[in-house]
Amino acid sequence: MSVRDWLGDQAKSMIQSKPGATARKWLGLEPTIAANHELDRISVSGSVVVYFSDAVQKSYQLEQWLPTLEELNRHHRVVLVFRKVQALRYFRQLTSLPKIFLRRFEDLVTFYNHNDFRICLYVNNGVANFQSLSAPQLVHVHINHGESDKLSMVSNQAKAYDKVFVAGQAAIERHRRALYDFDLSKLVSVGRPQLDNDYDPIIDPFKGRTIMYAPTWEGENEQNNYTSIDVYGVKIVQTILSQPDTRVLYKPHPRIASSTNKAVTEAHLAIVQILEESSEQGIPNNYVEAGDILAHFQSTDGMITDISSVGLDYLYLCPEKPLVLTDRRNNQALLNTDAPISKACPVITVGNEEEILTRWAEYSQPESIAVRAEMRSYYFGTNNSLTSTQAFLDAIDQLLATRSESVKKRNQEIVE
Repeated sequence: MSVRDWLGDQAKSMIQSKPGATARKWLGLEPTIAANHELDRISVSGSVVVYFSDAVQKSYQLEQWLPTLEELNRHHRVVLVFRKVQALRYFRQLTSLPKIFLRRFEDLVTFYNHNDFRICLYVNNGVANFQSLSAPQLVHVHINHGESDKLSMVSNQAKAYDKVFVAGQAAIERHRRALYDFDLSKLVSVGRPQLDNDYDPIIDPFKGRTIMYAPTWEGENEQNNYTSIDVYGVKIVQTILSQPDTRVLYKPHPRIASSTNKAVTEAHLAIVQILEESSEQGIPNNYVEAGDILAHFQSTDGMITDISSVGLDYLYLCPEKPLVLTDRRNNQALLNTDAPISKACPVITVGNEEEILTRWAEYSQPESIAVRAEMRSYYFGTNNSLTSTQAFLDAIDQLLATRSESVKKRNQEIVE
């Protein structure tokens, strides 16, 4: 393509864009259509749609499901539906699953009506999900993107879906407590299939003990604020480093580094400086800014984290390893109610940091491991990294069979 042709294409795209159409209208010129494509009777073979309406910034919500969806695709054809073209382009580099971008609601309706999909999966509660939920022929299933005791994990939007896949009994009880008039039969326990992946070690091995500190961010409001970094963070890191042959793997939530909360950012910068100074003295600490936190679990000998999905993921994948939680509200009774996992783990509260963080050998004893194993069953049932994916596939099989039978029965009624 020549430079002249390229410039012509760019100008055409600009004119046909929504801002371009507005400008033409203001100038008194004939308005152009804002849409840059049309769809009509698009035929795509497939049984399962995975709907993602959000921007690239939330791609992690779908990304963690890709290995499981690729396994599902070996049994039932899977199609990824995007409402933001940048998101489709991002996932083009990550998976070979078929993808389609549907900007307009009319195109989405056309796409659904002229294909034979049976199930639609949702990894979040995006507002645009309700456009997809309008399709009556699909079984709409919310599969979420994590398992956590945060308040944000339960939404009244769960009522809009035909089924909601959850990890286990803890999630069922969470929905029972939080929602009014909710049909608990909608919930299907499948464990944590999106964690059933193999990871190669990323950081260099260490002959001593490696403790990961993984604080969450401060949340959208105080009710959802579970971070420990501004309350205990510096003390936690200093206490770990005061012990012999022990290093810190610091992996904060990605939003901590860009936080607008002064106390959070100051604590974060102080921890980074402490780790740098310690490393200069020969302790090979690691500050991990980005990447999949799960890839670091096998390189650790213990974890300190807040109420978030990270602690439960660690319990799922490494139940034999010590797990320490934090409580910024200094209210053990409330924490035990809101986050049952706290009953099976040591909890850092005001003033007990050193007492809790110097007893790693005790937390590795058979008695402590047994308590964590029992709590793991409460959260994930009998499912583990060998069975969760199969539980997910079996649940999809059952829903497909049920819906196919319903469609067959409906068609017979129409003929009669």
